Amino acid sequence: MTTRKRTRRSAKSAGARFERAVADYLAEYYDDRVDRRPKSGAKDRGDIGGVRLSPALRGGRVVIECKDTARADLAGWAAEAETERGNDDAVAGVVVHKRRGVGDPGQQWVTCTLANFVALLTGQHPQDVEAEEWVQRMSNLPEAEVHALLADGGWFQADGNNEEMTA
Repeated sequence: MTTRKRTRRSAKSAGARFERAVADYLAEYYDDRVDRRPKSGAKDRGDIGGVRLSPALRGGRVVIECKDTARADLAGWAAEAETERGNDDAVAGVVVHKRRGVGDPGQQWVTCTLANFVALLTGQHPQDVEAEEWVQRMSNLPEAEVHALLADGGWFQADGNNEEMTA
């Protein structure tokens, strides 16, 4: 038995079919506005659009990255989903990946970090909570202390020459 090697073209075609199957499944069982997203290059925002948390969980967006590959790369995929979560200003990012030999879209694997799982359960990503808490703490400090902390981090110059400082 010979195994045909997957070409770039066949891989892209398989990926597009998998994305379509995932989007169609979610549109049927979750929300009919869910669909594949157009590719957007360096600022990719995931493969599937229109997925949101319930209004009870603040209705934030969820990024879905789809993978139809022979080899799993969970760490790489999770990092990609996290980057796309940031690009989309989403609450959570998940990876839907193909189970070999299983055609039913509802039986595919969904993987995410524990932080993204918390976001799915609560409607708020722990990193966002940490950032909000930091801003709250900073807003309660005297201005001089804020300047000192920012200066220690290289974000503020005590001499008042802050026009050139950028994030």
